[in-house]
Amino acid sequence: MKVTVENVSSVKKIMNVEIPEETVVRELNDAYKKLKKTAKIKGFRTGKAPRSVLERLFKKDIHNDVSSKLIQDSFIEALKEADLDIVAKPDIDSPGLNEKGPYKYVTTVEIKPEIEELDFKNLTLNKFLYHVTDEEIDVQLKMLQKNLAKQNPIAENRGVRENDFVLIDYEGFKDGKPFTETQKTENHTMKIGEGHILKEFDDQLIGMKTGDNREIKVKFPEDYHNGKLADSEITFQVKLHEIREEVLPEIDDEFAKNLGQYETLDKLKDAITDNLDQGYAKRAEQEMNEQIFKALIEKTDFELPDSMVDHELDGIVEEVERTLSYHNKSLEDQGLSREIILEKHRELAEKKVRRHLILDKIVEQENMTLSDEEIENSFKEMAQGFNQPVEEVKKYYSQNSDNLEFFKQTLLEKRAIELIIENSTIKEVEPSLEQQTEI
Repeated sequence: MKVTVENVSSVKKIMNVEIPEETVVRELNDAYKKLKKTAKIKGFRTGKAPRSVLERLFKKDIHNDVSSKLIQDSFIEALKEADLDIVAKPDIDSPGLNEKGPYKYVTTVEIKPEIEELDFKNLTLNKFLYHVTDEEIDVQLKMLQKNLAKQNPIAENRGVRENDFVLIDYEGFKDGKPFTETQKTENHTMKIGEGHILKEFDDQLIGMKTGDNREIKVKFPEDYHNGKLADSEITFQVKLHEIREEVLPEIDDEFAKNLGQYETLDKLKDAITDNLDQGYAKRAEQEMNEQIFKALIEKTDFELPDSMVDHELDGIVEEVERTLSYHNKSLEDQGLSREIILEKHRELAEKKVRRHLILDKIVEQENMTLSDEEIENSFKEMAQGFNQPVEEVKKYYSQNSDNLEFFKQTLLEKRAIELIIENSTIKEVEPSLEQQTEI
């Protein structure tokens, strides 16, 4: 077998593979011998049809099967001979097979970039010391207070006002006909002023009294989040059943008890503080990671395989679709498309790939490995996080080798980051007011 490689770029190669004629002839002979034993051809007993007849009837199929087998049998060996470590499925151009002469095929492959040894030690990293403030605790308490709020019907006989809650039936019509996106909805609760449907819709409810019916006409803007309603004129028929006011509970010990797990307000505040502290610790860690990658990316430059970037982009699109699906929405509903997301997030995907490759280089450079004990402990942590038996977690990974390898690689990347931090100078810094209040 003869293998030659053409360089398209540092990460994209064209591999030319030539399989000798004797191998081609042998595979063809074997294929026809196998076919002869089973082929049922009119006028011939099974196993007695001459090759010339088999060639006339099955030549195309045999040639396709043999060419596929030649590629399958030779490809891995060709990669080893060319010393190419591919990162994605190859693009193989498989031409037709000739009975005489060698069989040649061309494949385009992408490989990991060659990264020079990284000097990751002696970085200076800022660790921001975030502190939980009384104001933040108050914000969290008020959010919980809103969750426990009650809506009581108003006692007075008056019209709808801003910030009231209303119970309504509504149906939207487009060009005088019922419209799927604004189908009849009964007993819908909404707060006036939040613009759940459209601010213009809310404004036209103001002044209505319990039992009133009203026709409301609105024009949805061109950039409305539901693309099917964008730039549409809709006429709503609305019936008001009830006007409600929000009644907030007092923030006291009884309030804390009503949340189900706190004996006093002070214990609730302690829990909120712990939760915010954990969030700040994670944020400080992420910010240090950002500093690490910024410093290391500046120290090295390499091309990225398009296939690795595309793989990251696919993951981003899937995550967006999952999130929307959870809220019973689609890309189309949000005026989005796969192409828009791909374009918007390409830079993020490239950054993720660059980070993975840098960490992979450090893992390789430092000969980092995982012990059975480390893997076992990680399984236990994951099981605890998902509230699942550890055996179920291990079973999941044992059934999928790709997922298990990804899991191990993630652990090694985490170890690499820890190693970088251990060999860095950490400066504890008080955050600016802007950083502290950043959401």
